[in-house]
Amino acid sequence: MSDELSVRRARIPDLRRVSEFAGELVRLHHATDAQRFFLPERVEEGYASWLRRELHNKGAVVLVAERGDELVGYAYGSLQARDWNALLDEHGAIHDVFVTDQGRRHGVGRQLVEAMVRELEALGAATIVLSTMVKNVAAQTLFERCGFRPTMLEMTRSRG
Repeated sequence: MSDELSVRRARIPDLRRVSEFAGELVRLHHATDAQRFFLPERVEEGYASWLRRELHNKGAVVLVAERGDELVGYAYGSLQARDWNALLDEHGAIHDVFVTDQGRRHGVGRQLVEAMVRELEALGAATIVLSTMVKNVAAQTLFERCGFRPTMLEMTRSRG
């Protein structure tokens, strides 16, 4: 098995593992703030169905990071229309970046983000935005190293 990392577009056979990654990401968000991030039942099934459709969406990109024959991460992004509420013109959005424990600290996240930026720019995005949890300093550091800058801070208030 090769130790070389490659990043490529996801394919249908990848979706089982990618949906497991997505489930981990959802659970991480929910564990951080259960009032802000809901945890749907059968989250992996939902993601598998959603991502299967997104593989055929010309404005969406699903990438996987692969080391040998093992997937070690994924990223999901898409083109977005002008958003008057956010004062954002048409743009690309990176929605998900996930790297397994084994892939962390080995450049997997950076390669996924850089590949996603290239893919979204190739689709016409002049601006690319993403969000990260406030407490996820490691992700913020990665994104800043990839050329992103902080622009907004979401704040949430829950009743009760």
